[in-house]
Amino acid sequence: MPTKLQRHLASVFLKIFLRDRQSIFFSLFFPIIFMTVFSFANSGQQDPIKVGVVNNSASIVATDFAQLLIDNPLFDVTIGEEERLRNELIEGDQTMILILPESFDAQSEGAELQLLVDAAQVQQLGLIMPLLQQTLISIEREFRNIEPMFSLVVEDVQARSQRYLDFLLPGLMAFTLMQLSIAGSGFNIVEFRRKGILKRLFVTPIQPKDFITSIVLARMSIVLIQLTVLIAFAVFVLDVRILGNFLSFYSIIMLGTFIFLCLGFCLGSIAKTQQAVMAVGNLVIFPQIFLSGIFYPIESMPALMQPIAKVLPLSFVSTAMREIANNGASLLSIMPSLIGIAVWFVVAFVLATRLFVWKEVAN
Repeated sequence: MPTKLQRHLASVFLKIFLRDRQSIFFSLFFPIIFMTVFSFANSGQQDPIKVGVVNNSASIVATDFAQLLIDNPLFDVTIGEEERLRNELIEGDQTMILILPESFDAQSEGAELQLLVDAAQVQQLGLIMPLLQQTLISIEREFRNIEPMFSLVVEDVQARSQRYLDFLLPGLMAFTLMQLSIAGSGFNIVEFRRKGILKRLFVTPIQPKDFITSIVLARMSIVLIQLTVLIAFAVFVLDVRILGNFLSFYSIIMLGTFIFLCLGFCLGSIAKTQQAVMAVGNLVIFPQIFLSGIFYPIESMPALMQPIAKVLPLSFVSTAMREIANNGASLLSIMPSLIGIAVWFVVAFVLATRLFVWKEVAN
C-alpha cells in the first residue's frame, strides 16, 4: 500500500499533470481518429469480385450462363473481347477473366473453361476460387435440372465479431498506454531536472522509491481515465465488443502502465535533454509498434523475428489484452503473458530505482 507521503506526492503530481490539458486532449484525439478511420474502412459490405467474361460461344446456353453470372450479386461482370479484358486485368481493373469456349452448349460434356488471373492476385485467388466454383456448380444444376443431394447450413457459434477493428482495439490501447506512460514519466523527469525541482526534493527525506511511486500513481490515474474514454468511445460509438471481464482487462492495463512508466523513468535518467529523451524514447517505442502484434498477429511475422517479438513488454501486454477482449479469456488462461508481464514489472522497477539520480544524469 502507498504510504501517506507517497499519496500526498501523487496528489500534487496529479494536479500538475492535469494542468496540461492540451496534451491530454491530443493524446485522446489521435486514437479516436485512428479507430474511427478503421471503423469506416471496415463497415461497408464486401465489394463484388470483378470478373470479365469472354463469350466465344454463339449458343443460347452460353448467353444465359453469362447472364446468371451478371445477376449474381457476388460478382461484378463485364462482357467483352479477350484482348480488351486482358489489358484491364493487367491494369488491375479486373480480378479475373472467364473464357467460355465455342463448344459451350447444353450438349457439351466436360467443357473446359479458361480462367485468367494476374500473378498479383495469387493470394486473393485462394479465397475467390471456392466461391467461384460453388457458383458455377449452382448454375450448372439450374441448366441440367439436377437437385443437390444435400444442403449445408452453417451456424456461426463464435460470439465475437471478426472485424479488424475488434482485433486492433486491444493493441491500440496497449500502444496508447505505452506512449502516454513513457512520455509522461521520461519527459517529466528531464523537465523536473531542468527546472531544478529534483535538486530541491533531494534535500528532503523523500527517497527515490517514494518519488517514483507517487508519479506512477498520479500518471496511472490519468492513463486509466484516458483509456476509459477511448474504450467507452469504441464500445458505445463504434460498437466494438469486449467479451472478457473488465476487471481483468483493467488489471492488465494497470500492470502495463506501471512497466512503461518505469521504463520512461530509465530513459529520463539517462537522457540529458528533452530532445535526447525523445530520440531514446523512439528507439524503445518504434520497434515495439511493428514487432508487438498491434496491427497484425506475431505469428504472421518471419520465423526469425518471432522469438524477439514475443519477449517485448508491449507484446505481453497487447497479447493479454487481446485474449481478454476478443476471446473472453480469464487471467488464469493467459498465464504465459502474465509471467512475462511480471518479469518486466520487476525489471522495470529495479532499473528505474537504480538509474534514478536527483541532480545529475546517470552515466
